[in-house]
Amino acid sequence: MSAVPTVLLHATNPMPQLGFGIWQVPEPQAIVAVAEALRVGYRSIDTATIYGNEGAVPRALSEAEVARSEVFVTTKLWNSSHGFDAALRAFDKSLAELQTDYVDLYLIHWPAPRRDLYVETYKALVRLKEEGRARSIGVSNFGPEHLRRVVDEVGQAPALNQIELHPRFAQRELRKVHAELGVVTEAWSPLGQGALLTDPVVLALAEKHDRTAAQVLLRWHLQHGHVVIPKSSTKSRIHEN
Repeated sequence: MSAVPTVLLHATNPMPQLGFGIWQVPEPQAIVAVAEALRVGYRSIDTATIYGNEGAVPRALSEAEVARSEVFVTTKLWNSSHGFDAALRAFDKSLAELQTDYVDLYLIHWPAPRRDLYVETYKALVRLKEEGRARSIGVSNFGPEHLRRVVDEVGQAPALNQIELHPRFAQRELRKVHAELGVVTEAWSPLGQGALLTDPVVLALAEKHDRTAAQVLLRWHLQHGHVVIPKSSTKSRIHEN
């Protein structure tokens, strides 16, 4: 894999722009996929409590013989653990699953506005960052109103917001808010859940530049400054991306 560009979180924590996601990948398959991704050269892995596969990360690191310190690890807090104390307890459980004493990035998976606990939850993440156990903190699937409320009530913006984002769902207004607040944009489903891989425009660009459709789409994201986390459990696709 060629050198992967990075973005800075909190102005100090470099994060690779290209990572490897394991959403909907059962833990046994996730171990194999992450180990292969690490062998290819990926150095950023994205998991979450709700995925049920956080434990795949340390197993894969061992199999690929890659040191924990060389890999940027992201995990996420699920909705059932919103609230200050509940979030701290959930974080400890994630650390145990990941077999590490810190994560590089910890995210609130969803704002869950009906529970109205995401601000208190974010305050717990601030505590974790102050303790050095989460090197950077952020959110996922937050809209402009959620982001602004965190800034107003906590006094700081999340380092990153992980959102659904691809050329057919470009989220321009939300990205404007990110730019205004200094929030890094990260794309889950950067390939449009596979639907864009057969798009005529994408295929034409791929043929013109002698690339695959996936590579064209990932380049679109990288040129816009997004962090991307494509996922695959297929060896050939892991190498291709």
